[in-house]
Amino acid sequence: MKASDVKVCVIRIEGTNCEDEMAEAFRMVGAAPEKVHLKQLTGQAPADMRRSLEDYDILAFPGGFSAGDYIRDGAIFAARIKSAIGPQVRKFVEAEKPVLGVCNGFQILVELGLLPAMEDCMTPVPTAALYTNDSARFECRPTLLRNDNRGKCMFTSAFKPKQVVMFPSAHAEGKLMSMDPKFVEKLEENDQVVFRYVGPDGKAPVYPWNPNGSPSDIAGICNPAGNVMGLMPHPERVLTRFTHPDWTRGYTSEEGDGLLVFRSVMQKLVK
Repeated sequence: MKASDVKVCVIRIEGTNCEDEMAEAFRMVGAAPEKVHLKQLTGQAPADMRRSLEDYDILAFPGGFSAGDYIRDGAIFAARIKSAIGPQVRKFVEAEKPVLGVCNGFQILVELGLLPAMEDCMTPVPTAALYTNDSARFECRPTLLRNDNRGKCMFTSAFKPKQVVMFPSAHAEGKLMSMDPKFVEKLEENDQVVFRYVGPDGKAPVYPWNPNGSPSDIAGICNPAGNVMGLMPHPERVLTRFTHPDWTRGYTSEEGDGLLVFRSVMQKLVK
């Protein structure tokens, strides 16, 4: 498959607001992204606008405040997906096609049961949640992340082991929690931890470097198969060096840290 043959469905509904950046990220690595409203996948659109999920190679959930984030963040979007195209989404994941969720997208993946998905690729009810930040406020700030995945995740193949990158965070509910007391231990055993927050110089993070208080400083996880990843910080907001907060202080490349996520998954698909 050539890069230009990789079709990406950037799914959106009312309240989604990062679909342009997500589509541009995939475009910059040579893929063919399309911003697709959920109604185009459910048949609630004119015939010439209807789309089928099975025609795409990657599914991406961008950030924002889908459906106003009423009830719980991402809950309404997830419920609408489950009721209308749940079987198609399950089939997509079972085919080991890549699925990415950023910020609100991560919250949606958890509500869908696609993450952490330790018992099934799409659990009938959520087994985790993104809780309110410990600061009880919206946190919008640069965050440093360390790649702690040991090779399972499709979205980290272009990263070096333990590589530290900067992706900005912008969320009020990013604390990954579960009722399972061994939740973090199981994630680590399954190589499902992808990114952790770190402090400057790689030191253990304290607030604000861990902006939400997530246990074990977890910023992003994948499913056991490695083809579904969710993370709270936004790689699509640092595609070039010029959107890094310190870009005027000298740099060796005009490429932003976030591009590595999208290049990684393309390396897995392009032959």
